[in-house]
Amino acid sequence: MSMSTVNVQDLNQAIQAFVRTETFPVGISIIRDEAALPAKVKRPQRDLGYLITICQAVGFSRRYGWSIAMNGADLSCPIAQVAFGYEKQPAFYTEGNLACGMYTDSLEAGAKSEADVPKFSEEESGYYVSYPLERAQIEPDVVVVYGNAAQVMRLVAGMLYRRGGSIPSTFSSRADCADIAIKPIQTGEPQVIVPCYGDRLFAQTQDHEMAFSFHFRDAAELIEGLAATQKGGIRYPIPSFLRYQAEFPPTYQQLAGMFGDKS
Repeated sequence: MSMSTVNVQDLNQAIQAFVRTETFPVGISIIRDEAALPAKVKRPQRDLGYLITICQAVGFSRRYGWSIAMNGADLSCPIAQVAFGYEKQPAFYTEGNLACGMYTDSLEAGAKSEADVPKFSEEESGYYVSYPLERAQIEPDVVVVYGNAAQVMRLVAGMLYRRGGSIPSTFSSRADCADIAIKPIQTGEPQVIVPCYGDRLFAQTQDHEMAFSFHFRDAAELIEGLAATQKGGIRYPIPSFLRYQAEFPPTYQQLAGMFGDKS
């Protein structure tokens, strides 16, 4: 498959065939103009009647198959309001007050944690749109795939088939919504995601789940890599080693001896 012919459904089909995820792979788009939003998207405040977090939007898309479009008016999470460029960073935030006492032992450490969160500028900000790939009406900026550790390993292997080396990622236990979407957009690099506390608390992400996010422009490379590594023997479900003769308790062995020599 050439790099110029890949489309969203090619990618979705490859992930379903080679990774077999439990929930839908999700496309994420940042759209500046409200008029450009896809048809039939749900707006949380308008259609659900309450505000949600960014991670809940992804949860709705991957578990319910819903397409969600939201901006600051739909968003309940104050950290995401800052990270996604909907609100400016007040001193109370940058000084580390949100992290201190919960995630860090001092304001200084908390300030480092907040500074480390990837952030959109106001110019980069827009409607956050999430949707299952199989129902995509637009081309995503970023794709995120949730799965168990073996499935994420499978995606990493596919992405590295052509480029080799390793995928550097960072982990902070908070604001994974920024790592999932903002970091790949800003760096162009894929990310292995350890879901944050909020993702688990608000979006019902389970203890066994991890995630992998990447810029859509890498889709063809991933598709090629998944197919090639499958052919090379890197597969999911992981094959179990079964080529051995079982051992049994002494009484079982005694009974087997009564059957005579089977050789």
